Amino acid sequence: MDVWGIIKKGAVEIISAGDLQNKLISGQKLKIKLGTDPSAPDLHLGHTVVLRKLREFQELGHEIIFLIGDFTAAIGDPTGKSETRQPLNPAQIAQNAATYQEQVFKILDKTQTRVVYNSEWINKLTPADMLQLLASHTVARMLEREDFKKRYSENRPIALHEFMYPLLQGYDSVALRADVELGGTDQKFNLLMGRDLQAAAGQTPQNIVIMPLLEGLDGVNKMSKSLGNHVGITDPPNEMFGKLMSLPDALMPRYYELLTDLVFDPNAHPRAAKEKLARYITAQYHSQTAADAAAENFQNVFARSGVPNDTPVLKAGRFAGLRLKELLVAAGLSASNSDAKRDIQSGAVRINGQKADDPARVLISGKTGKFILQIGKRKFVKLE
Repeated sequence: MDVWGIIKKGAVEIISAGDLQNKLISGQKLKIKLGTDPSAPDLHLGHTVVLRKLREFQELGHEIIFLIGDFTAAIGDPTGKSETRQPLNPAQIAQNAATYQEQVFKILDKTQTRVVYNSEWINKLTPADMLQLLASHTVARMLEREDFKKRYSENRPIALHEFMYPLLQGYDSVALRADVELGGTDQKFNLLMGRDLQAAAGQTPQNIVIMPLLEGLDGVNKMSKSLGNHVGITDPPNEMFGKLMSLPDALMPRYYELLTDLVFDPNAHPRAAKEKLARYITAQYHSQTAADAAAENFQNVFARSGVPNDTPVLKAGRFAGLRLKELLVAAGLSASNSDAKRDIQSGAVRINGQKADDPARVLISGKTGKFILQIGKRKFVKLE
């Protein structure tokens, strides 16, 4: 695949495509920027779509700038939000930023990546600078954003500082003199703001590479930890492999294209194609040995109706007298009594392979007993 083919692969939109193509063909070394706010401690596969595109630019020899929005995180990106975000405190931002760096270098080459924080230049802006930045755009332009427009039409409050967010993200491109900025489809307004502000500052407007948002394991909504449809890049190998094996068949071509360097074979058996995908991704974020062991474990549990090799073993006597819903919480299988009751009523709980349907059942009355507790297909505990 030629250079242009590599860059446009998987992209939803490139602005301006002809201009960027000419720059790439000319061999010019470009400044490629990706900004992210450390709003949560962990990354999932949805985040890696744009990171993998950044790595492709890196492998082509361009200057890679990974920007951590420590200042903008204190505002909170309003993108896709129906109400004002709660700002993070400095300690949370610092902790999340450190975790981000550990995780992104599972994809990027650390030695070839420049890490910057936007507080470095935003903190130097004077009140006059801020007013000038605000004067560069109108309220009407800000209300073109779908999320702002929706909140305004529904009489939901929009705090004035939220209007600053896209302006400051755009100013990052001015401060860095970025040639290219990457982002997801939900960031298009903010990415275009960078072009506007660069032009106003007398700079050549950056090109934009917009990547799609990855659907989660439910096959409908975008991947999100809050929706529980995510695969975290720090998930243990068995969990990562198992989650990927639950992927709807229809999503496999998309996952192959956006998350791997493999070519999807539409004639392959869905299970074989899914296992190939799961092995590849698990090996990328752990190791090939870990991926092979996870595949073997999955086969043992699901094909042979076995129990995972790494199932925790707990002393049965610890749980004497507890009702089943309380035991599931105490054993770490359910988050709360209400969650445990829901799991039992939905038929997800099994004891020694048999479905359990009584939340009040006392499983262990004495100090001994031998049981395998299971919720769904991936949560197991042995009591001995």
